[in-house]
Parts: sequence; structure tokens; C-alpha cells
Amino acid sequence: MEYETLLTVQAYAKFALLAIVCIVFYSYAFSIYRRDKKGETNYESYSNLVLDDSIESKPLEKRKNDNKES
Repeated sequence: MEYETLLTVQAYAKFALLAIVCIVFYSYAFSIYRRDKKGETNYESYSNLVLDDSIESKPLEKRKNDNKES
């Protein structure tokens, strides 16, 4: 394979990888935005973890106890 052809293939591969990474990132960001607007998760409370990180602070969410006691 010639050097110029190799550079061309490398450039197309970099562009494709960058496009895939952008699509994944924006789809994740959109899913976070959609869940926040629907009220499924409150991400504002998670951002307050940085400021309120003491051991006495209350939990952000209730635990889901899926274990059935027999």
C-alpha cells in the first residue's frame, strides 16, 4: 500500500471514530436531559454532593430492596 493511500485511510478512520464518539456522547447527554425533564431522576441533587459530603447528610435516593425474605 502506498504512503498516501495509508494516510487517506487513516484520516477516514479518525473521522469515523470521532463521529461515533460524538454520537455516543450526545445521545447520552440527551438521555440525561430527557430523564431529568420527565422527573425520573433529579440530577441537581447529585450536583450538590460536591458541597454536602459529610457522613451525617441524608441519602439522595431510597434504596430498592429486591431481596425477598423467606
